[in-house]
Amino acid sequence: MADGTIAPVLQERGRTRQASLSFACAGGRTILLRQHVPYPFHVTRPFHLDVARPDLATLYLQSVSGGVYGGDDLSLALELGAGAAAHVTTQAATIVHDCRGQAAQMTLRARLAQGAFLALTPDPLVLFPGADIATETDLLLHEGGRAVLLESASLHDPLQAGRPFARFHASLTVRDAAGRVRLSDRGGIDGAALDGPAVLGAHRAWASLLVVGPADSLPDPGLLQQQAEAAGCLCGAGAAPGGIGLAARLAGPDGGTLGRCLDRLWPRCAAALLGVTLAPRRK
Repeated sequence: MADGTIAPVLQERGRTRQASLSFACAGGRTILLRQHVPYPFHVTRPFHLDVARPDLATLYLQSVSGGVYGGDDLSLALELGAGAAAHVTTQAATIVHDCRGQAAQMTLRARLAQGAFLALTPDPLVLFPGADIATETDLLLHEGGRAVLLESASLHDPLQAGRPFARFHASLTVRDAAGRVRLSDRGGIDGAALDGPAVLGAHRAWASLLVVGPADSLPDPGLLQQQAEAAGCLCGAGAAPGGIGLAARLAGPDGGTLGRCLDRLWPRCAAALLGVTLAPRRK
């Protein structure tokens, strides 16, 4: 979920909101069949940007609240019908404000029917001093389902005083059609632990990239690493556990550099899965 340009004067704290989007393939295109997007969620209409894949719908997910605040519990459910193809992204980075002792939660649950494709590529979370957030992503794929999943975060202190965020925790689970866990990835860190060179060194942004698909449709991990390094980031990529695809970890000097790097990498991953080159996405 990305930041809007206008924040309310009085911010409601501790919001619990559940949004849902359902995509289906109809008439040779992927359409947004159903949507439930309560405040602070907002979506554009789907765009069909790719001449080579006219069925692929791109949807920008937005926020009209100025970011994530303490106590927020925001969840999004995505459902893709058989053969549907969707790219869900954000209009910009999402600020996680000082949570003042009330942790925030963001949850994404995606269900892909047979032969569906999903690229989920939000811009980085921007962790302000005191930010305390846990993210949870749960992906279920039926036979032939393919996906590109991206999660990233960066540090930012508006006063440039080196104040740390409070906590960042992320979990990712991939399941097959029977509900069996094929991959489970969990990790977290306190902001104070990033002081010094032990964890990120001079880097202040990080990302995880997962490409789910058959082995013969995956991008070359060595090439991804080279492209990331050319963009000013560090990258380690290789086979994901359980043979479900490819996984990569990245680190960048700042959120802007990392974001531009990811904007280069994820389309190459999607192109490998789909067999076509995607058009640029404007923001």
